[in-house]
Amino acid sequence: MIWQIASPPRFHSLASRLWPWLSGVGAVLLGLGLYLGLVLAPTDVTQGEVYRAIYVHVPAAWMSMFLYLVACAYAAINWVYRNDVSAVMMRALLPTGAWMTFVALVTGALWGKPTWGTYWVWDARMTSELLLLFIYLGLMALGQMASNPAKADRVLAIGLLIGAVNIPLIYLSVVFWNTLHQGYSVSLGGSQIHPDIARGMWLCVLGFWLLCAGTVLNRGRRLLVLRRWN
Repeated sequence: MIWQIASPPRFHSLASRLWPWLSGVGAVLLGLGLYLGLVLAPTDVTQGEVYRAIYVHVPAAWMSMFLYLVACAYAAINWVYRNDVSAVMMRALLPTGAWMTFVALVTGALWGKPTWGTYWVWDARMTSELLLLFIYLGLMALGQMASNPAKADRVLAIGLLIGAVNIPLIYLSVVFWNTLHQGYSVSLGGSQIHPDIARGMWLCVLGFWLLCAGTVLNRGRRLLVLRRWN
């Protein structure tokens, strides 16, 4: 099955069928999650109404890291097999990852103003997330620099894999450094979030995931057509 998907015609066919469904279902789930979170969920006793930023901020922050790791997986595949599908997918993931990082930073700043009294501090988590945005933007530019597509693929793959060192720094920043950013509310050991709040958040996470998947597949199939046309 994996090798069949690696075939450009099969990938294009599968992506063309999947992306509208993924995007549509994702939009529905995200809308439902936002309704549960912004309308039905109770007010937090500590933070008041401002905590509702969680329904956009948390999914966007998680997706910013997850999409980068997926791009790294495609970069590793491309380094070994040098196929067109992995080449276009590692490119297709970058703009969506950059947007998720930007949304996470903006919503984090809006959340931070009433919580910390300022939109921005050079906090370890916020600084490493900002660095991730610069990495995304730099890689998007890097992928366009070389005129030879094969050479550009190799350079981009190396850049992606080197930049991956920032992902554990983001995730573990609240553990290793004394930071204003709150610690983990959700972990493998369980959740500290009230179930009435968590239901909407998990629906938003799933909605974001499906929307990003649909967006990336749509962009990937279009890049594949351009790549093979040229």
